[in-house]
Amino acid sequence: MSRNLIGGRYEVYKHIGQGGMADVFLAVDTILNRQVAVKIMRGDLSTDTVSIIRFEREAQAATALSHPNIVEIYDMGDYKGHQYIVMEYVPGKTLKKVIQDRGALQPKEAVDIMKQLTSAIGEAHHKGIIHRDLKPQNIILKDDGTVKILDFGIALAKGNAQITQANNVMGSVHYLAPELAKGEPASAQSDIYALGIVFYEMLVGDVPFKAETAVQVALMQMRNDIPDVRSYNPDIPQSVENIINKATAKDPLMRYNKCYEMFNDLRTCLRADRVNEEKLILSPKHDKNSSGFDTQATDINNRKTKQKNAVERPGRRIHPERILLGILLTCLLVGGGYFVLQGLEIFRPQSRMTEVPAITGMTLQEARDVCTESSLVLDTATVEYVLTDNTEKGMIITVDPPVGTEVEKGSRVSVMVSSGIGATIGNYVGWNVMDARSDLSKYAMLDVETTHEDTEEAEGGIIIRQELLNPGDRFNIANKAKIRLVYASYPTIVIPENIIGMPIDDASALLESLGAVVFISSLSTEGLSETEIANLPSGVVIKTNPDTGNSYTQEEENFVTIFYYNY
Repeated sequence: MSRNLIGGRYEVYKHIGQGGMADVFLAVDTILNRQVAVKIMRGDLSTDTVSIIRFEREAQAATALSHPNIVEIYDMGDYKGHQYIVMEYVPGKTLKKVIQDRGALQPKEAVDIMKQLTSAIGEAHHKGIIHRDLKPQNIILKDDGTVKILDFGIALAKGNAQITQANNVMGSVHYLAPELAKGEPASAQSDIYALGIVFYEMLVGDVPFKAETAVQVALMQMRNDIPDVRSYNPDIPQSVENIINKATAKDPLMRYNKCYEMFNDLRTCLRADRVNEEKLILSPKHDKNSSGFDTQATDINNRKTKQKNAVERPGRRIHPERILLGILLTCLLVGGGYFVLQGLEIFRPQSRMTEVPAITGMTLQEARDVCTESSLVLDTATVEYVLTDNTEKGMIITVDPPVGTEVEKGSRVSVMVSSGIGATIGNYVGWNVMDARSDLSKYAMLDVETTHEDTEEAEGGIIIRQELLNPGDRFNIANKAKIRLVYASYPTIVIPENIIGMPIDDASALLESLGAVVFISSLSTEGLSETEIANLPSGVVIKTNPDTGNSYTQEEENFVTIFYYNY
């Protein structure tokens, strides 16, 4: 039985991802008996010097960091001419996939994610490491809401040379700070800019700048202001928008000086005393003209000169008869103009009635503008939010008074808005609990709690009832929800002592017949002489984990590992 064993200890059994320069596999560390992720450089890059440097730098940079929101690196080496990195295995989805699946996140959730990101990147900056490729694709979001940052492949440590390749833009252009697009060196502020774009994308559901080519996007990063997130969702607090505006300022000197400053701002931005703070407008204190002179000071001097000239100008003789004649002529012109305008119906009384415009399917911001044009007031204080089957979150569903109704100008219009697309929970009774958890993982915000109960009515691991969310209940897939699955207890067995020395396939079948999930792992013969290897028993059980004679309960994710030599 052949097994893929890397470095004499990492047994690969599943391909789980692919990046720009490497493939990622799920493996088991046969020494520590834990799951790990193994990142192996692709064959076509194994001789490319720049790719090798990037690969080594990723391991070195992440190894130098110890933070709960940065993926931990365990080991690195060479396997059949391919470099590899062994790292912490993090089950979950990339933040990019979460945004694609769910759209814009709730401000509270986005702020919580940003606090974790700024804390982690702040620690990297403290150690002198600039990430340089921060984007949702390099951020893993676990089911419990924990964030893990990946890929320090183009990270830059102080004193290290910058990695460049012809015709390649460093990092991803959608998150690229303007100064990097101009060719300036990376800094903590360029990472902060990328964090600001990630924050924007979480709250809006998309990046701020999109174009057909990377060059066009880079030009937009340099020239265009970041759109206001509150124009997308007016319910986002101004304090949150201010953080994005400060982090994404075009001038690096106007951004946060350190990630910790941004972290502290995030920590308090949802407090009641901050949600309605004034909008942050970032602009230089003095605007200078092309000659380098301060135009503010020049304008003041010009005004003073005009005032002085006005005072020093010689007085003129006043003629009362000319003044009186001017007044009469003015009255005649005004009176005649009034009658002309009356003929054009400009001063005729206008109707005080108007129709409720067609604002169904619009966002609140769009509807507010249309209502204003019709001299109506959109009532945003009493908006009712409901789940829908197919209407996108934030879109108006119904209008009161109905569209087309004639009302008096100045009237208030009430609306009902979609709070998102709801899902109907299925009936999981009779399912295997692991299969049910896998199926429910498509709902990122759903907390799946499992508990077992002794019963003779079902086999171990089979769900006997569900609680909190019953079959047919609807819930918002974008909000926190919880379901409890109660399954029949698994049997408790004693691992047979006579399994040692048994052929590996027979031992596996025996354990499975007792209700255990079995994982087979080959032992390394590295370091043994040919004579020693020749004396080893091949294809039979050498040891088990847990050890033979011990009680073992087959819970959801447990398994019994049986070890053997294969040569």
